[in-house]
Amino acid sequence: MEITAVTMNSVIVTGSSGRIGAEICRLFKREGFFTIGLDRQPMQNADVHIQTDLNRLCTDEAYRQQLGQSLDELISRYPLKCLVNNAAEQLLNKTDDLTLEQWQTTLNVNLTAPFLLIQHCLPHLEATKGSVINVASIHRQLTKPRFVAYATSKSALVGLTKALAVDLAGRIRVNAISPAAIETPMLRAGFPNPDDYRKLNEIHPVGRIGQPDEVAEVAVFLASDKAGFINGADIQIDGGISGVLKDL
Repeated sequence: MEITAVTMNSVIVTGSSGRIGAEICRLFKREGFFTIGLDRQPMQNADVHIQTDLNRLCTDEAYRQQLGQSLDELISRYPLKCLVNNAAEQLLNKTDDLTLEQWQTTLNVNLTAPFLLIQHCLPHLEATKGSVINVASIHRQLTKPRFVAYATSKSALVGLTKALAVDLAGRIRVNAISPAAIETPMLRAGFPNPDDYRKLNEIHPVGRIGQPDEVAEVAVFLASDKAGFINGADIQIDGGISGVLKDL
């Protein structure tokens, strides 16, 4: 029997054109969700794609209202069950050279935009007893040189997750996922040397890096009723690397 717009819940996924975002859309579709993708890139991985600049969302009130109206129109037909804040900006620079623009853009996309989207979607999510999933990063705990802005934003995103779970108690659930190395173009760009990429796989206790669908499966689970007692959590998907202490 075909699912109709009357019974089909929706999910909003930011960064829907990336590898992880595309998998999140695909697996939510598998579960019968109507998927609404937000991304700068005009690629179609969701049922509906809205080309969105999350940095501009934080600085342009008229733009923010326009996006909100577009989302409200869709949600009026497909009740919103989950918001997945997956999009991320990774601008790397040393502390001495990090510009205010790089810092602010990173915080806008990775922290402020998720908060603004949660604010806007809150009444819709509350009506369906829905939830928010914030995709953070292992960098919220373990990081490397030049990741100052990115690591700060992801640490703050986990802090936001826990604070909202408390502040919105009884209304909606808010959880985070913190992946380590996941097979994406962003990760590949950071390891252009094939030998370094091989070593990256080997240093994970499971013997490999993660795949986008492994992140997506956790997101789908967290959005389900089976995860109804999980709130304010930060789920690590790291192949065990956060427990590794390397000797010199």
